[in-house]
Amino acid sequence: MIRLAPGIEISEAALTFTQIAGGGPGGQHANKTASRVDLRVRLDAIPLHPEAALRLADLAGDRLTQEGELLLSCDETRSARQNRAQVVERLCELVLAALVRPKVRRKTRRSRGSIERRLETKRSRSETLRDRKAGD
Repeated sequence: MIRLAPGIEISEAALTFTQIAGGGPGGQHANKTASRVDLRVRLDAIPLHPEAALRLADLAGDRLTQEGELLLSCDETRSARQNRAQVVERLCELVLAALVRPKVRRKTRRSRGSIERRLETKRSRSETLRDRKAGD
């Protein structure tokens, strides 16, 4: 079991790891090793509240496939083991971000000063334009 967040765990069987050769220019190490790690996990396999699952799908963006799988990849290090750990860490960060409920914005009134400043700016702008027309 992998702990994604407090109270949220997922079995390793639900995670699909694949190792492939990283992209980009070659080199002495790059052409020989499959150090890039791709992680696929179905969103419905992650035990989340429905609202949090929707937020996770929203946060995933382009990383969400049409089949409902979250696809994360990492090729930052030369080690597949480190890349695997980083990709799991990214999944944990995404799940934690999805658990945070966005604050509800309370409607507030504009201050009297801000309204007066806006109206004064409009008046002065109007005078400027009126003065230009008077010169014609």
